Parts: sequence; C-alpha cells; structure tokens
Amino acid sequence: MDQATDVAPIPIAVTVNGQLRRATVEPRLLLAHFLRDTLGLTGTHIGCNTAQCGVCTVLLDGRPVKSCNVLAVQADGASVVTVEGLARDGELNPVQEAFWAKHGLQCGFCTPGAQMLAAGILAEDPHPTEAAVREALDGLYCRCTGYENIVRAVRYAAELMSGAAEAKEGA
Repeated sequence: MDQATDVAPIPIAVTVNGQLRRATVEPRLLLAHFLRDTLGLTGTHIGCNTAQCGVCTVLLDGRPVKSCNVLAVQADGASVVTVEGLARDGELNPVQEAFWAKHGLQCGFCTPGAQMLAAGILAEDPHPTEAAVREALDGLYCRCTGYENIVRAVRYAAELMSGAAEAKEGA
C-alpha cells in the first residue's frame, strides 16, 4: 500500500482513442494526469485544476467532461477520446479542420479542450445555432480569441460534417 494515502492502487481498463489501455493507479489520480503522465497523451492540457477553465476537456463515453474533475478510476470500463484521437489516418477531423480554417485558435493552449468540447457539442446537436454554441462554450476560458472565431469554427465544423461546406465551395 502507498504510505502517503494508505490506499492500495486499483487496476483499471479504459479504452482511449480506440485502444484498450490497462494500468494500476492510485485512487486519487485524476483522469487528466492519467492521460498525460501515465499514457503520454499530452494534448490534454491542464489549466486550473478546479474544473473552471475547460482546457482539459475530453470525451468520456461520448460526452465532454473536464478531466481534472474526474478520477481515473471513474473511467474504468469507459471510452475516452482525447484530441489525439480526433484525427484518423493522418487526416484532420472536421472540427480540427474548421479550427484551422476559421482561426479558432491563437496561442493554442485551450485549443485541444475547445476542440473536444466542439466535438461533444456536434455529437449532441449536428446543426447548433450560434446561441447554442455560445451557451455550450460557457465553461471554456480562452484569453486569446474572444470566442468569435471558436464559434465560427464550431459552426463551420457542423457544415463540414453535413457536407454543406463542400456544396458551397462547388457552387
């Protein structure tokens, strides 16, 4: 047993970005630290450690969660998608493409969390209104962009995912 906590480590199995990952972790280990420190997936950034800023957002069973507010043991048996899991076969995901095309990033620190939040928004509502996007982004703090381009990026990602963007370009 760990003398600092007097609690035995717990074995967990989590599917991360489509791959089953097994580890034995301390019960107090946060999901954000499990992803970064144990699995080496450093795209999940750590900002406030108090679930306020949203930069650590990942998808847990398809829903956006702030990974600094979830214990790794709570993800046992679940599926987690990080920003590293969005791209497939070297191709950007529509959300990533839209953030690039619409300048939805500046310094890039909040970008992974913003992209994961956007992916969650679009999974729940493939055609969100601007007001719905703004409301969903309420838990994300970004000091650089003023949110306008992030909102544009989420709306453009919806177009890309529905094929509407390609139709406009072809017209």
